[in-house]
Amino acid sequence: MLTLLDQLDKGTLWRSPGGIHPPEVKFLSNATPIGQLPLASTYLVPVPQVGENCTLAVKVGDSVLKGTPLTQGTSIWHLPVHAPTSGTIVAIEPRASNHASALPVNTCVIAADGKDTWCELVQNQLDDLSHQQIVDKVRSAGIAGMGGAAFPTHIKLNPVSEIDLVIINGVECEPYISADDRLMREYSQDILAGIGIIHRLLTPKRIVIAIEDNKPEAAKAMQAAVSQCGLPAGSIRVTVIPTKYPSGGEKQLIQIITGREVPSGAIPAKLGIVVHNVGTAYAINQAVTQGKPLVERVVTVTGRNVGKPGNYWLPIGTPVDHVLTATEFTPEPDQKVIIGGPMMGHALANIQVPILKGTNCILVPSSQEIGSTPEEKACIRCGECATACPALLLPQQLFWHAKAEEYDKAASYNLKDCIECGCCSYVCPSDIPLVEYYRIAKSALKQAADEKQQAERAKQRFDARLARLEEEKLAREAKAKEASERRQASMTGTDKNAVAEAMARIAAKKAAAQAVTGESITKESSVTTTDTTEVPKGKAAVAAAIARAKAKKAAQANADGTDTNGAETDNAQIDSSVDVDATESATDAIAQEAPLSQKDKVAAAIARAKAKKVAQQTDTVPLEPTETADSTSELSAADDKKAKVAAAVARAKAKKAAQQAETAASDIEVSTEISVSDVNDAEAIKKAKVAAAVARAKAKKAAQQAETNAENGLNQTTTPAVDSTASVQADVNADAETAVNAVATDIEVSITDVSVNDAEAIKKAKVAAAVARAKAKKIAAASAESKTESEIESVDEIQTEDNVASPLIAATLDTATTEPEAVLPSVGSTAEPIETAPLSSDELKKARIAATIAKAKAKKAALAQEANASSDSSVTND
Repeated sequence: MLTLLDQLDKGTLWRSPGGIHPPEVKFLSNATPIGQLPLASTYLVPVPQVGENCTLAVKVGDSVLKGTPLTQGTSIWHLPVHAPTSGTIVAIEPRASNHASALPVNTCVIAADGKDTWCELVQNQLDDLSHQQIVDKVRSAGIAGMGGAAFPTHIKLNPVSEIDLVIINGVECEPYISADDRLMREYSQDILAGIGIIHRLLTPKRIVIAIEDNKPEAAKAMQAAVSQCGLPAGSIRVTVIPTKYPSGGEKQLIQIITGREVPSGAIPAKLGIVVHNVGTAYAINQAVTQGKPLVERVVTVTGRNVGKPGNYWLPIGTPVDHVLTATEFTPEPDQKVIIGGPMMGHALANIQVPILKGTNCILVPSSQEIGSTPEEKACIRCGECATACPALLLPQQLFWHAKAEEYDKAASYNLKDCIECGCCSYVCPSDIPLVEYYRIAKSALKQAADEKQQAERAKQRFDARLARLEEEKLAREAKAKEASERRQASMTGTDKNAVAEAMARIAAKKAAAQAVTGESITKESSVTTTDTTEVPKGKAAVAAAIARAKAKKAAQANADGTDTNGAETDNAQIDSSVDVDATESATDAIAQEAPLSQKDKVAAAIARAKAKKVAQQTDTVPLEPTETADSTSELSAADDKKAKVAAAVARAKAKKAAQQAETAASDIEVSTEISVSDVNDAEAIKKAKVAAAVARAKAKKAAQQAETNAENGLNQTTTPAVDSTASVQADVNADAETAVNAVATDIEVSITDVSVNDAEAIKKAKVAAAVARAKAKKIAAASAESKTESEIESVDEIQTEDNVASPLIAATLDTATTEPEAVLPSVGSTAEPIETAPLSSDELKKARIAATIAKAKAKKAALAQEANASSDSSVTND
């Protein structure tokens, strides 16, 4: 199998995909030698790299010679710009660019003096220069790719990878352009000298000069120069390739010569291949051997509307309008001036723009050559564009995404590999300017990439700034630490004492500030404690006043121990009035002692209301007629004694029942307050507390009324002691239960009336009321049981001491135990006296048995009532 070098030596060629064969029309300009045009009065030299990687070396008013550098820089991408002629810098300002957009670019304006005087040039012998010196000379000369891309040549001459093949591109496939053709014909020896410099720098194995078969004169001239050059035999050859557009593209030419395809996004150097234009080789020789910078180039001026078409040496920066004027340009209406060829060139919006290093043609076609731009029509999806694409892309997909401004998707279809050859636009039957869409998309992507790069550089600068500030901070801290250590080392004993005293003063001030803060906190806490203890002090005063009133009442009761029912009723009224007076006096005393808070005022008002209500109810209790005077006189001394004992026992039991009822009411109040405490509304809580206070007053009033009724009942009855005790106990139990139930009901109603929106809080309050009713019933049952047992025991004691009894006792006890809650006959009715007689032993035994049976029945009834109360409570809770 032949190697690549063998195939190159044999002249083997490969077929490239795509491509077209447009009319060449090179005969307008390639028939005459390269000429010269008169100097322009003004030259426009763009300096777009100023501010990015270079600076201006001149200023306005400076005089310059031909070849004088206008910029200076150290970046590898910097291409120096030189004065194209001698003259004066008259302005440095933005001017229209040689671009389809005509965007302004920074430009040096040189007024030519007409002398065209060169600056001092340094000529060298190639053998006297090193590789690096050669590269530096090429770089300082500002040489860029002359084929149109304008890529810095010194970068291609100093690759990082080894180069095996160098291709000198002399194809020039674009229609109308003949600058390279005429240059190869006239300057073939200079071109070969430049190729020799490239060979010395890159030392490739083969050098191929590629020329299309439509340039036979150029191919013959180059072959003659090759045979006369001093390069090693067999290392360089001229290869003629078929005419086809765009065979002159870098990647397409590599594929034709070697059969290799450059990967997407890669450069030919990765394959060991470098491509240079014949104009670039000529400029390299001029720069290295003669020291001339790139200040002029060969430009084809052609078209039907040019009187003198041909190729001319034009200084870089020559205005296009000067060139057209010098070549006898005759414009037409809507005349187009195209920079470059008809396939890859762009129309100028302003002809006051300069010639650039990459400008190889100025085309001024007539209307017969290139008509007006046809109207764009809808894509018919014929696929001709894909067939003609030399880069094997999908122009149809690229067009859709570019038109929709979906540039990222267009990039995903390898938009960057498009060489903008124009084949797709040439074959499109819908006259769609596809290349224009691709150029816009590329510009947008380039702008986005530049912005991203600028943002990245800004981030790097910011990070560097933060690092610098941190370093400066650490340096300052270290410096301050060192200074502090030096001061401490040089400090005397007196200075140290002064520092210690200053530190002590600071600590004292800090402690004083903390003490003041603590004192203020203590004052606030003491004020709070005083506020919280005001109400308990008021309650204690009320309780003390009531206790004094009760003590007075007890003293009066001891003095009048044997009073009648009316007398005891008066005592009860006096007791109530005393309680009311005591409460009112205590309340007034508290009010006079200190100003009352809102809570104290409410408590005082409730106390006064309770006292008044108790007094009114005591006054309204009817005094039933007593007819006990006559009956009492008939009783014997023993019966009087028994009655007094029974009355004393009944009063004690009544007081005990009243206390239990009051305790139940307190429990109800506590449970109600706890239930209501869940309510968040402050007004509702206040109302609930007021209701609880009213309920407490009602419970106390009910207890007092029950006690009074019990005393009245005992004093009014004329029946035996057992009957009196049973009836009084039944009344007491009924009154106590009724009072407690009323209190619970009042609490429930009060809680229900509270306007609280919280349903959960209302439910808890109702449950507490039900629990209170159950407790009241239980207390009443327990009281009834205990009273019944006490009464029976009292009867047994009385029977044993006096040995008197009556058959009626058993019946009475039976009735009292089986029906503890029955309503006794009215106390007001007259009871007949019962005659008593000594009981025999059998009768006494029977009485005792009856009493025992009565006890058992009483216990059974109490248990049944307790069970009923528990069941009611569970139903209420459910």
